[in-house]
Amino acid sequence: MSDAAQPTAAEVRAAAEAVKTALDRHLAAVERRTGEDDPAVYEAFNELAAAAEEYDELLYDRYDEVTPFEIPGAEDALPPYTGPEEPNALSVLIRRDYAVAEPQRLLAQARRVEDADEEGTPESSAGTVHGALGVLFGEFEPDEIASRHKDFGLEEGDSTLWVTAADEPAEPGEWLETPFEQVDPQRVVCRFDVSSVFDDEPDDDDVEEDLGLGPELRGGLDDDEDLEPLDAER
Repeated sequence: MSDAAQPTAAEVRAAAEAVKTALDRHLAAVERRTGEDDPAVYEAFNELAAAAEEYDELLYDRYDEVTPFEIPGAEDALPPYTGPEEPNALSVLIRRDYAVAEPQRLLAQARRVEDADEEGTPESSAGTVHGALGVLFGEFEPDEIASRHKDFGLEEGDSTLWVTAADEPAEPGEWLETPFEQVDPQRVVCRFDVSSVFDDEPDDDDVEEDLGLGPELRGGLDDDEDLEPLDAER
């Protein structure tokens, strides 16, 4: 890392102070907890882990030193599973972030879709980035957008997929108004995270841990098998 890209001493010091603050908050949450799975303790734990990781990275970048902290991986970021042993239903929740890297390419692709639509209206929706996104995501499945994101002028960011268990299938239309607000972390069967922060991981075991695969799932994958992407029905 070049000197120009290195964090300043003040930034390292600020990160250290953030760890101290997070430690105090975590202890206070533990002292006030109302039960074994108090969400306030869970939140304070995650904040402390994030602060410690930030400090560890800045300390290394600036001084080439490390801390004795063991930063929890993605598989440790969820509370213990308490859902049904044999779920009768499941929900797949996906978040994929993109940056609009090439707006003109995005607009051009949307115009091609409209031009190919024999029933298209004279008034184009693809004249703005907002309208073009609506055209493309209305025409292509999310998995195709993900696999062809560069064709659409998009740049991939972080993504995550959570599989959650349920006792019974939801009633039609039951959660459509607030689809992501009732997720119980203790019913997450497994999760798969993709981020550039994992790019430096050296071996397959570390990559599997970053994906949040439990031991039973890791053991079920052969070395030459790929994880097939899952998608929720829109």
